[in-house]
Amino acid sequence: MSATDVRPHPDATVITGAAGWLGTALMHALTAAEGPWARTGAIRALVRNRVEGDRLSALGPSVEPVIGDLLDGDSLDRLFGGLNGAVDVIHTAGVIHPRSTAEFFTVNVDGTNAILDASRRAGVRRFVHVSSNSPFGTNSHPDDRFRNDEPYHPYYGYGRSKMQAELVVLDTVAAGSDAVIVRPPWFYGPHQPPRQTTFFKMVRTGRFPVFAGGSQSRSMVYVDNLVQGVVRAELTEAAPGSSWWIADERPYTVSEIVGTVGRALVDEGFVVSPNRIRVPDVVARVAELADATLQRTGRYHQQVHVLGEMNKNIACDISAAQRELGYSPEVALYEGMRRSIRWCVSQGLQL
Repeated sequence: MSATDVRPHPDATVITGAAGWLGTALMHALTAAEGPWARTGAIRALVRNRVEGDRLSALGPSVEPVIGDLLDGDSLDRLFGGLNGAVDVIHTAGVIHPRSTAEFFTVNVDGTNAILDASRRAGVRRFVHVSSNSPFGTNSHPDDRFRNDEPYHPYYGYGRSKMQAELVVLDTVAAGSDAVIVRPPWFYGPHQPPRQTTFFKMVRTGRFPVFAGGSQSRSMVYVDNLVQGVVRAELTEAAPGSSWWIADERPYTVSEIVGTVGRALVDEGFVVSPNRIRVPDVVARVAELADATLQRTGRYHQQVHVLGEMNKNIACDISAAQRELGYSPEVALYEGMRRSIRWCVSQGLQL
């Protein structure tokens, strides 16, 4: 990006979901004194409890945790209260694996609507909405890629909720607000939740299921690459309503992902069993049918949903982000997975 393309840092940055996976990575990046994304203004972090707030407060004096809820008006008043000058919002809060499908829409749609309304009333300069690949379904074949003008074709409840959230954002833009959208696929890296640790364990023990030879194409994004894309979307002069796919340089096949994680584990000192779990495609189709049946009744089962997705192609084209934002993913799969494994070890997590 040239200097003329970049807005100055805001006087204050508001981050929702600040204690989540991406939120935590953003908080570390924005408070790192020597890092490329560090800023001096206040960072308001919406968190769910005091434990999360204390953890983020330790990052530095610019961090101002606000304990609250997206759907609570008093929480949002406190989140924006007393902020002066230019204020940007990075909205990472959302639910991926809920207790029931109703939670998708309460959190992902109603929550987005509430924070957008509060942002409008506060006169926010730019709102960055973190979306997903799920509003666009799956690719028709391994060489297909989601483009920036991809039509919506949501994948079950989560995809429908994230699609509706995007539409709320675009309605706000039509009413005069400056909001943009970033769309990450499956991401990986430090600060990961337990489900990613389980993934490492399954690869280490040779029990990760590979469907139909593992030729499915999957885009992934290392969390620091995603932070770069989010911050560039925040600060680049671009038309309100713009959207970008943010992922690693290229998609990977499932076999490549499993093999690379296994190699990274070995190089970090772990003993890895050969992965011999080969599963016929029909198992994923049955799981997908079960997932659809459960979600129609308002229920959600994480393992069934994930299993039903495992034979799918989900890959995107990042060229618009490279061209328009100057996005340049610096970390690829092997190095990103090694860093993630090291972080797990540093946290005392059992792989």
